[in-house]
Amino acid sequence: MWERKKHSALKRIDSLIGAGTVVHGDVSFTGGLRIDGQVQGNVIAVDGEPGTLVVSEQARIDGEIRVSHVVINGTVNGPIAVNDHLELQAKARVVGDVSYRTLEMHVGAVVQGRLTHTEPGSASVVELKRVGGG
Repeated sequence: MWERKKHSALKRIDSLIGAGTVVHGDVSFTGGLRIDGQVQGNVIAVDGEPGTLVVSEQARIDGEIRVSHVVINGTVNGPIAVNDHLELQAKARVVGDVSYRTLEMHVGAVVQGRLTHTEPGSASVVELKRVGGG
């Protein structure tokens, strides 16, 4: 009766920012990244390639996130742009606007910002101007 959609998330984690580690600056990655520490900067998948970001319960990110698949159970202060699946677990705390394609939000998760659903292949808004002569 109810079909669960499969998400094309990467199953492996290639990199780890461990608990007690603080990164000052932007982080670009491919594959999977788990953050248990803190990042004071943006976290972005390289060249828009598919990637998975896991933000653990004790983790904190102060900056923008741009990744295809994100699981958050920690704190994020900044905008989040997810072009596939976003999972906000029970202890997730997000301050900033969030755009996503699919969203899974557990009881207890908090978002202080705007939630915006994006469709795949949606175009940007284009302003048309009338050319003189008429």
